[in-house]
Amino acid sequence: MENKSNENIIEGRNPVEEALVSGISIDKIFISETANKNTLSKIFDLARKKGVPYSFVNAKKIEEMSESVRSQGIVAIASYTEYSTVDEILAESKKKEKAPFIIIADEITDPHNLGAIIRTANAAGADGVIIPKHRSAGINSVVAKTSAGAVYHTKIAKVSNLAKTIDLLKKEGIWVFGADLEGKESIFKADLSGALALVVGSEGKGIGKLIKEKCDFLVKIPMVGATESLNASVAAGIIMYEVLRTRLDG
Repeated sequence: MENKSNENIIEGRNPVEEALVSGISIDKIFISETANKNTLSKIFDLARKKGVPYSFVNAKKIEEMSESVRSQGIVAIASYTEYSTVDEILAESKKKEKAPFIIIADEITDPHNLGAIIRTANAAGADGVIIPKHRSAGINSVVAKTSAGAVYHTKIAKVSNLAKTIDLLKKEGIWVFGADLEGKESIFKADLSGALALVVGSEGKGIGKLIKEKCDFLVKIPMVGATESLNASVAAGIIMYEVLRTRLDG
């Protein structure tokens, strides 16, 4: 990973278990001496089977290693977290023999939002998630925990030029559409069938001007209450499931 922060730190029972199951290369697991050992029995079994060493340390050590306050007394050090390529994401859709469905997260800097988007993308059957190399959260421990381990089962590509990547997707016959308050069509009336890539922008700023211009069309979520906008991950989830509904009904 390129980030100098602890992107190789995995914390929390479920994320560590998911990492072991998915085959992520783990150097070592650290467990607080005060952790409930009974709840970690599956992790112990997986670690022994895969030859991953683990040791018990004092709670302060776990606190120092943790990037959040919800480590649940367990932290793993991954050897690396490998990003996929856009080509690998496209290959994933071909393997499923279904029209591609890709999520593009444009400058989502909040790791909780990015983690939630990846979690929903996996649940809704998206082939992968694309994030920009700059001005975006990376796949760190907070993202992994918020995604409930979905980062280990979802292809995630980090690209240096999002605009060029969108052009590439279009050449592959994929319609790129954005979620935006200025969208002319409601998600309930827009044609969300076929090969699609959904662009989700950051909270506050939304989709960047250049990326918005690259979109083939923009959609909006109808709002009937006093709230003017939705959390980025919530909005993304609503649209992803509308795409899934369209596919299931079709």
